[in-house]
Amino acid sequence: MESDVYKQLASFLDDLPAGFPATDSGVEQRILRRLFTPEEAELALHLTLLPEPAWVIAYRARQPIAETAHRLQEMERKGLLYALHEEGQAVQYMAIHWAIGIYEFQVNRLDAELVRDLEEYMPTWFDQSAWDKVPQLRTIPIGESISVQTEVMPYERAEELVRAHDRLAVAPCICRKERHLAGEGCDRPLETCLVMGTAASYYVQTGKGRPIDQAEAMAILAQCEREALVLQPGNARDAANICACCGCCCGVLRNIKRYPRPATMVGSAFLAALNAETCSGCGACEARCQMQAIHVSDGRAVLDEDRCIGCGLCVTTCPTQSLSLRRKPVSEQPYLPKDVIDTNVKLGQARGKLTTAGLVRMLARSKVDRLLAPKG
Repeated sequence: MESDVYKQLASFLDDLPAGFPATDSGVEQRILRRLFTPEEAELALHLTLLPEPAWVIAYRARQPIAETAHRLQEMERKGLLYALHEEGQAVQYMAIHWAIGIYEFQVNRLDAELVRDLEEYMPTWFDQSAWDKVPQLRTIPIGESISVQTEVMPYERAEELVRAHDRLAVAPCICRKERHLAGEGCDRPLETCLVMGTAASYYVQTGKGRPIDQAEAMAILAQCEREALVLQPGNARDAANICACCGCCCGVLRNIKRYPRPATMVGSAFLAALNAETCSGCGACEARCQMQAIHVSDGRAVLDEDRCIGCGLCVTTCPTQSLSLRRKPVSEQPYLPKDVIDTNVKLGQARGKLTTAGLVRMLARSKVDRLLAPKG
């Protein structure tokens, strides 16, 4: 039955490292029905977290190769999976998380009904217990907020993350786009999400973003500082994206703001420091803080360290230089995975959904299918 395949797909996505938890209302299955045809939902069940060519997936799904290849191409266009395009090689397809992944890939497919369901589902998909242990995003400071005396790693500077890649793209922020369709949100710019490397190729290939050069990427980062946007790259030293987030629209920031101690839920090595004696009480910091971590009381700023995520937005416009960033003690700095694979493994283990044995079985299954599957 059609409803069964969507139930299976929801369970399949929930078994991926980032999860897709069920609700009493079943809104998660309504979302899947809006995005996937029954045939696409069935084919998605045969994807793995390993990139594979169409003929391997066709063999596993027991479907004709040409039909499977066409359907995979359409699913790529619709943002229902991830695809790797490398020159001289067959396109390879793999499963992708709900978020960060399928959700963000729907930036060109939003409508009022989908937005309504997404808003209903948002509090559920954000798994606080897993995010506490292995967040999918981390916060890095705005470059101008870091003093020359502060030691900063290359992966803690947005400019260095960008310079490490020769393939770059920019995409609209789906969170602000979604909030606009809901009649809410802010007037900050939409086109601010930076994508790098093979992810940039995917965004350009599927029309979800446009290619840019280093100079434009740097200009976008400068715009983010002016617009008080929090820089959130993927939670890995080798990040493939940098989100530019506001506290009123961003799904991640909106969720963690609901908790009393957001500082413990964000991968950040920094924390704001305040010299209240020199503060003039102008309120510029309060206006720029996206986490409600700072406010003015009795003519002086007051900093709530439990809410500070170390973005540095309060530092760059303080007229009396009463605010600065300091590096947290080593014992309080979160573990930073090497790459997205490391992040996913750690996240899956934190949720109890991914074991070493499970990874070995997945790899073995893919290798066997590659050996047995006919190529045409």
